[in-house]
Formats: sequence, C-alpha cells, structure tokens
Amino acid sequence: MVGNIKLHEIINIAIKAGNRILEIYQTVDFEVQTKQDDSPLTIADKKSNEVITKELTTLYPEIPILSEEGIHLSYEERKMWEYLWLVDPLDGTKEFIKKNGEFTVNIALIEKEKPVLGVIYAPVLDTVYFSKEGVGSFKLEKVSEYLKTGRDLIELANRLPLNVEKENTKVIASRSHMSKETKEYVNVLKKKVGEVDIISIGSSLKLCKVAEGEADIYPRFAPTMEWDTAAGQAIVEHSGGKVIHTDSEESLRYNKENLFNPWFIAKMNA
Repeated sequence: MVGNIKLHEIINIAIKAGNRILEIYQTVDFEVQTKQDDSPLTIADKKSNEVITKELTTLYPEIPILSEEGIHLSYEERKMWEYLWLVDPLDGTKEFIKKNGEFTVNIALIEKEKPVLGVIYAPVLDTVYFSKEGVGSFKLEKVSEYLKTGRDLIELANRLPLNVEKENTKVIASRSHMSKETKEYVNVLKKKVGEVDIISIGSSLKLCKVAEGEADIYPRFAPTMEWDTAAGQAIVEHSGGKVIHTDSEESLRYNKENLFNPWFIAKMNA
C-alpha cells in the first residue's frame, strides 16, 4: 500500500491545510473553545481538518481516517483496519494561540500499527518534513515556492539526519508541557553524559529536531495522543532513529484500543 502513496500529494494536502490555518492565524482575533479534556480548540483546527479529510478521501477513498478533530469510531470497528490515516490538523494549538509559529499539520499513514509514511508541515516556517518507508526522511524549507516549479521534492530536500555539530548533549522538551519527570530524567542524564543543553519548542517539531540531528533525545513524560506522534515517529525512524516506550523499549504502536500514547523517548540510534 505505501508504495502506491505519492508523497508529493500528501505534502500538497498538508500545505493546503497549512494555508487555511494561516488565513485564520493572521486575523486580529479568533475564538478559542475548550474541549472536554480542557485542551483548546479553534476554528483553524476545524478548517484544517475539513481540507485534509476532503483531500485524502478524494485521493484514497479506500483508506479510513482517524483525526483528532474527526469522528472517533469504536475500537471494535477500527481494529479491522489494516491501513489508516492518522491526522492532527493543527498540532500545537497552544502555540497557535500564543502566535509563536511553533505549530504543525501532521499526516501519517499507518500499516498494521506501524507508521510507514509521515508528513509534518510548519506553515509559518514554510518548512516540511516528510518520510516514507524504504525511501528515507527529508527536510525542505520554502516548500511552497518549490511546489510551483513541479520539481521532485525529494531531489530538492535535505536527507535526514543532517550533519550537525554539537558540543553537549541536547535534550528537547515541550514548551508547554515540561513535567517533573522530564526534569528528573534530565538530571539523571547529566550524571551520565555531563553537560546537557535544553531546547524548548512546541508541537511535533520536537520529533523533527531529533530526526534532523539538532537534538539528541526527546523524553516525553506527559500525555500525548496517537495523532500527536505518528507522523513524527515515521520521520524519526526513517532517518535512523527510534521512538520507544520508556518501560519496554518497544516502538510506539498505533490504532490501539486506547488512543493515548505511553510515555516515550525519541532518539537517534547510538
């Protein structure tokens, strides 16, 4: 199945959704609602979801969609799915509300509980990270300009990981969700490796920073959902890294009965 999916089509969808988000982002004021789990929701989340759902359904009607802002079917219905799209139409809504630009559009293809394709688009940065099993992971800046040329995006993009020189171990952490357990993890790590630099950034860009080599480790000891991590995990794994459960060290799996992720650590293989 993954071989039949055209990466540039999924990148195009993510950019269309990102452009819709930017239209709202650039307005003076927009309404912020609160969902049942107390997380924020804006019209941008909804409009982005409409774009992605419509486009994916048109191109790949045979593949079901599980989106944060869509209808969540019961596990009894979902467990028979061999393939599905996992979508977060606006990852980092808190960053969107703060207007710091650190939010993304996340689209992943899951095959038998495993992410085999991932696209993450950061609209404000106009930067896309994308990966496909058997092809690799890539980063392309100013992607909107290149799309107009019709050129092959893989040929234009930088293959991940990049060659990044770092003096100290770099740990990336959430800008909005730094937990006590994360701080404890960093303190233990310092005893092992010495000096540790902390990088803070929002949304799935944390996983992207691991994939490109800007960060060495991303420990997550706070709640996340499957749509928060699926695309990023694909990009990390296809660049040679891993995203593993803190207890079992097994890769995170998807389309589970419980859509919450366990605590995890993302890192490049050492």
